[in-house]
Amino acid sequence: MDRLETDFSQLHNLSQSHDWVAQQFTVSAKDGRGNYSKAFMPANVDIPGGKSQDQSDHEDGLQLRVSSAIGKDNEVPASEVDTARLDLHWGSFRAGMKLTETKGTCAAFFWYFNDTQEIDIEFLSREFDYDKGIYPVNLVVQSKQSLEAGYDASKTGTYKRVHLDFDPTDTFHEYRFDYLPGQVLFYADSKLLAQMEGDDMPSAGGHLILQHWSNGNPLWSGGPPTEDAVVTVSYVKAYFNSSDNQRQSYLSQQCHESSEASVCLIRDATNPTSPGKSSNGSNLPPHDSDEESNGATSGLRRAEQKSVSWSLNILLAILFV
Repeated sequence: MDRLETDFSQLHNLSQSHDWVAQQFTVSAKDGRGNYSKAFMPANVDIPGGKSQDQSDHEDGLQLRVSSAIGKDNEVPASEVDTARLDLHWGSFRAGMKLTETKGTCAAFFWYFNDTQEIDIEFLSREFDYDKGIYPVNLVVQSKQSLEAGYDASKTGTYKRVHLDFDPTDTFHEYRFDYLPGQVLFYADSKLLAQMEGDDMPSAGGHLILQHWSNGNPLWSGGPPTEDAVVTVSYVKAYFNSSDNQRQSYLSQQCHESSEASVCLIRDATNPTSPGKSSNGSNLPPHDSDEESNGATSGLRRAEQKSVSWSLNILLAILFV
């Protein structure tokens, strides 16, 4: 088993991370089915309070901004960061997030291989009703069926809108999905929200994306926002199997050299402002907080990772407690 763990509060800037890359690209209004283009800009990605001495400062983390100022080409400045690795397969994927109160944006934590193999957790700030205590989250698995429906997953069986029992803009909460063969399970603060299964579930390896955007589509993001909107991510934790053959061979060899004592217990979320540690942390592979870096690492990191003292062939062997 591989892991990817990033405590964004321990970074001064994203260039210190081996595992994340800020993205720069534009999606036209037509392609994005909106009234405005979406311009994803590294300048809208920030870590302003890295390694704060005040441990009560819960705003430390990765900030993803949607700007209120519309660009000269009718584009809304947005933000996105992706994992450098593209081989994230069966696994459990978690993010500590505090959402924006500003209306008119879409915040997303998702796994992506292509447009018909995608797992989404999406928040539409226009849907939050503070007076009535209504806070929906949109859970989506994009599939060939959603492609045939014009990427409207609500017309398929792989879309669910679930109401959270807390205000996601008030503080940090952990959002999680477990991607298993033929099955995807969604959680908030370790509470099961929804389960989807069947032939429409993904089967490939892919990568993680954190995204915050608006294009004025009244049926989805709404907006654009009238003031800058910020979503803060405190951490991402991923425990997964690699889809890379070379990486699989390496981990398989390590499994033969390990013992049952090498099985790592992955605990449920207790404090989404901090990633915490697994109960058997010494057995885990290296990650961002373990190493120092003077520059961004882009591209795919596979066999060049440091040696791992153990591995598991399938995620189902992990014990969640």
